[in-house]
Amino acid sequence: IDFDLILENIKDLNSLVGEGISQIEHTPQGARLRRPEPLPLTLYQNGIVVGNGAFRPYQHPATQQCLQDIMDGYFPSELQPRYPDGV
Repeated sequence: IDFDLILENIKDLNSLVGEGISQIEHTPQGARLRRPEPLPLTLYQNGIVVGNGAFRPYQHPATQQCLQDIMDGYFPSELQPRYPDGV
């Protein structure tokens, strides 16, 4: 697993979705600025944790697919239903 590539691609993907940039959220009283909630990805020697999810070993096929998506420069496909515009 190329951790340097993963970290570099995560940085690029974060800039695509406007990391650190507030978005306008409309409210009944008008509008306010809101920063999107980040989704943490924790890399360990033997696996990963996505968000508040369970530990996933690198040998697990879903973990391999997730990391392959990131190494290919894409958002993990498993997150598309929850975050259709990226996360």
